[in-house]
Amino acid sequence: MVKVVSVHSFRGGTGKSNTTANLAAVIARQGQRVGIVDTDIQSPGIHVLFGFDESKMSLSLNDYLWGRCSVEETAYDVTSTLKNTGTERSAVYLIPSSLKAGEIARVLREGYDVGLLNDGFQELIHRLDLDYLFIDTHPGLNEETLLSITISDILLLIMRPDRQDFQGTAVTVDIARRLEVPKMLMMVNKALSSFDFPALKTEVESTYGATVAAILPLTEEMMQLGSSDIFCIRFPDHPLTQILESVAAALID
Repeated sequence: MVKVVSVHSFRGGTGKSNTTANLAAVIARQGQRVGIVDTDIQSPGIHVLFGFDESKMSLSLNDYLWGRCSVEETAYDVTSTLKNTGTERSAVYLIPSSLKAGEIARVLREGYDVGLLNDGFQELIHRLDLDYLFIDTHPGLNEETLLSITISDILLLIMRPDRQDFQGTAVTVDIARRLEVPKMLMMVNKALSSFDFPALKTEVESTYGATVAAILPLTEEMMQLGSSDIFCIRFPDHPLTQILESVAAALID
C-alpha cells in the first residue's frame, strides 16, 4: 500500500526540506520507490539538496499545473544520490517547482488548480510505481496545504523550540485533527544541546496531544553542509543520522 507523507511546518526556517530529503533517502535505501513533490511553489528549494539546478530542469511542477505537460514528465530520477547503497528496487524521483521569477510571480498572481495537483499526486503514484510519496509543503496554511493534509496517510509536523512556532503549530494540529489525518507525528528541530530534551519532548506531547517522533539537535555539521547534500548520505554514522533513521522507521511502521 502506498503511503502519502506530508512534511509541514507553520513557519519557514524549520529545516522542513532538509528533513523531507533525508527521510526520503533513508526509506529509499531500504528498497522503496519514493517520490518527492516540492509544492512550496512560492519558494522552492528541495532540489538543491539533490544537486539539481535550474540548468537540468527542462520541466517543473509549474508546467504541469499550467497544462504544458503530463506530471510524469516533471519527475527526475535522482536515485544516484543514494550512492549505490540501496537495493535493486530503491529509487528516488524528484518533482521540483520552477525557480524562474516569472513562474513564481504567476503563482502569486493567479494561483493554480489545486484539484489538478491532487490528480497529479495520484498519477505519479501510478506511473512511477511508488511506495511512498513525500509532499514538501509551503509553510503556513493555504489551499494547497489543506489538500496535502487531507490526502495524507501521515502528517509530519516540524517545529523549532520557539514560542511563535508553538502557537502556530497548535493551529495546524487542530486543523489536522478536524481533517482526520490517520497518523500525525511531531518533530522538534534545531534544539540547542543545552536543552533538556526529555522535558522538551514531554512539553510538546502534552501541549498537542501528539507523539514526538524525535528532537533533533542543532549540529555544526548540518550547518556547515548548508543544504549542499543529503546529510544522512554524507554522514551515515553521525548521531543525527541515527535519529533521522528512527523517524523513518516510525513512518514505515
